[in-house]
Amino acid sequence: MTSLPLIPVDPDAPGARRASMPPQHLADLDLAGRKALVTGLGEPAFRARQISTHYFGRLVRDPEQMTDLPAASRARLADQLLPRLLNPVRELACDDGATRKALWRLHDGALVESVLMGYPDRVTVCISSQAGCGMACPFCATGQAGLTRNLSTAEIVDQAVYLAGVAASGAVVGSPARLSHVVFMGMGEPLANYNRVVAAIRRLVAPAPEGLGLSQRHITVSTVGLVPAIHRLASEDLSVTLALSLHAPDDELRDELVPVNQRWKVSEVLDAAWAYAARTGRRVSIEYAMIKDVNDQPWRADLLGRLLAGKLAHVNLIPLNPTPGSRWDASPKPVEREFVRRLRDAGVSTTVRDTRGREIDGACGQLAAAEDMGTDPAGNLSA
Repeated sequence: MTSLPLIPVDPDAPGARRASMPPQHLADLDLAGRKALVTGLGEPAFRARQISTHYFGRLVRDPEQMTDLPAASRARLADQLLPRLLNPVRELACDDGATRKALWRLHDGALVESVLMGYPDRVTVCISSQAGCGMACPFCATGQAGLTRNLSTAEIVDQAVYLAGVAASGAVVGSPARLSHVVFMGMGEPLANYNRVVAAIRRLVAPAPEGLGLSQRHITVSTVGLVPAIHRLASEDLSVTLALSLHAPDDELRDELVPVNQRWKVSEVLDAAWAYAARTGRRVSIEYAMIKDVNDQPWRADLLGRLLAGKLAHVNLIPLNPTPGSRWDASPKPVEREFVRRLRDAGVSTTVRDTRGREIDGACGQLAAAEDMGTDPAGNLSA
């Protein structure tokens, strides 16, 4: 087994290199903070509610469309509250337009991606919390790219607001015209950018005009298993779903597949997950990428079943998605079915994830924010 180096899990920790963060945006602030900023500019406090209603309630991101704001004030308010955070590079679509991947350039040149997925009963967006990722999981394209920096709260939220606008436009045929679910499963380890991710969640679930008004139960936060942060999240009085990227039930293999396991072992990670479930009453989603001849053996299915039996958990098996240069492949379907059978026989709720976006490198583990993405079937993004 190759021992991979652990990268510091908190780039904002004292002594860490400080990355160039974007200008402040209204989504970085709660409504009271926006009012304080607006009055500090010499404007009446109600302007903060007006501009927030446009952004969160009407999904309008262009200040020129906010015609109820006085023309003399509009530019100044926009400069202080609505700086451009996401510069569109390209959008790709597949699944007859139901899956769309957006590539963004940030103010400092960093690239991030987010994915919209439309279903008959819901619209889900998968958003990034970091530019790149420092967790170094060898089967994940994002992890192999390394970490550039944390995203700001507003950079995280703005991805959801933009894609909520796409859904509201009716562009996703056959799906509701309203964003309903957000998953923090894009680029980065969400709990390594803890404060900004939690602030972003609070913006997403606060009613308009404070925020986007989503249900807490429709927010999912994924982690490779940063144990102290899982315990901290349990104390936030939030009802979001925790998704644990486990990928192996034994420490020997997980040390290789998920290098942070060299710091917090399987038993510690699962104990933290069960503590989260006990505190919140929310079922933990166990994410498990099925990798041919690596983690798909029947004995590993049996071991995973014993670890999860009787727990408030659901296993989400993920057929491994191809990434450039990877030496691994997805498990054959008969192997996958046997893995599912053994887990269910152990009394563990199990499903196989519907893989969406493979054709545009938008599926789980494929986000790498490459600017050269080949032919663009969907045209350029318009912000």
